[in-house]
Amino acid sequence: MKLQTKLLGHVYQFNNLKELFAKANEEKSGDRLSGLAAESVQERIAAKLVLGGLTLNEIRDHPLLPCEEDEVSRVIDGQINETIYSSIKRWTVSELREHILDDLTTGTDLLRLSRGLNSEMIAAVTKLMSNLDLIHGANKFEIITQCNIPIGQKGILASRLQPNHPTDQVEGMLAALKEGLSYGIGDAVIGINPVDDSVESVKRLLHATHDFMKEWKVPSQNCVLAHVTTQMKAIEQGAPADMIFQSIAGTEAANQSFGISAALLDEANDLITQLGASSGPDRLYFETGQGSELSAEAHHGIDQVTLEARNYGFAHKYNPFMLNTVVGFIGPEYLYDSKQVIRAGLEDHFMGKMHNISMGVDVCYTNHIRADQNDMEDLGVLLTAAGVNFIIATPMGDDCMLNYQSMSFHDIATLRQTMNRRPSPRFESWLEEIGVMNDGRLTPLAGDLTLFD
Repeated sequence: MKLQTKLLGHVYQFNNLKELFAKANEEKSGDRLSGLAAESVQERIAAKLVLGGLTLNEIRDHPLLPCEEDEVSRVIDGQINETIYSSIKRWTVSELREHILDDLTTGTDLLRLSRGLNSEMIAAVTKLMSNLDLIHGANKFEIITQCNIPIGQKGILASRLQPNHPTDQVEGMLAALKEGLSYGIGDAVIGINPVDDSVESVKRLLHATHDFMKEWKVPSQNCVLAHVTTQMKAIEQGAPADMIFQSIAGTEAANQSFGISAALLDEANDLITQLGASSGPDRLYFETGQGSELSAEAHHGIDQVTLEARNYGFAHKYNPFMLNTVVGFIGPEYLYDSKQVIRAGLEDHFMGKMHNISMGVDVCYTNHIRADQNDMEDLGVLLTAAGVNFIIATPMGDDCMLNYQSMSFHDIATLRQTMNRRPSPRFESWLEEIGVMNDGRLTPLAGDLTLFD
């Protein structure tokens, strides 16, 4: 396995695959913080050149985190289709990139191909891609999942309605929910981040959203994003949940810091299948974000893009209804500015699609990061062009509970109109029934909460 190259008279030597993967990554403040980043643009180019020449079997034969040391590695490796892998294992990473971007390669082709790849291979090819490559490659996919309704069809931009409230007040939450629905938001999920992670609070919010959806015949899914164990207790006590949510990570140690394991998620999947309120069959919702493993001191010297890819390999085991990366939420320690946030959003979306995940993005930033709303709108346009399955939306783009900025209800409506996208078909039919949409466009009734009086 060749880990060195010579450029302009200078020899660049990389000690192992961890170092090579990290230094081939585009600039990320998280990699810089952990001491893994390339020292110069020249070293980054050299790392990309060396990485591009590696074969897929060399990557698999030299794991960054061996299976005997990590549960996530075992889950990822156990899902590889050996027949497909055998047919491509001698491809170089550069050849994989060319195949992905080839005009003759379809999304169906890529979904089959991906069954022979592990997450490190997908991370490797991602590092060789430009932003436009990531958009073009991801846009080939059509990944459709179904909970109560399906999302992911070509030409569809679904949305998560996030009606958070700083005290979990049901009346305040319902006001935001009504406003979001009146702008055509909420076909992916009505998902609430609770302040109070107690069973009683989760039950109250699940009952409130379920009762409203039942009364107004809203074709969507509800979810309260408490810890998985809290949701399980609420469901066991009769709370009507359509899905179970959990944040996940790319290493066993990071997942342990979240209080989860593969066995626990297996148990949660069984529970929501048996006691959940939705028709299914896809009933799990995961959330990720570059840098979470480093913040938990559980990154094992691996760069954050590769770890993020491992999130999707782990998630794939459970066939989730949806997964989103929260791309700018963790802060400038991991993604310093808008350029890094935009790059990470496009990387994450592409890597998720390459893992056959119904992939969405929370296009967001915190007030101490070097980004603003214009940057988020830029990323929203790029992701819509890339065929993102859903985007998260909050009232006026400002989450009053989590204290961060996201996309607004108006932003999603504008992206749909500008980029010729529609809500999920069943949801759009309902929007037409209540009078807020006609032929894919909002009517003058949009934003009128008295619709639900």
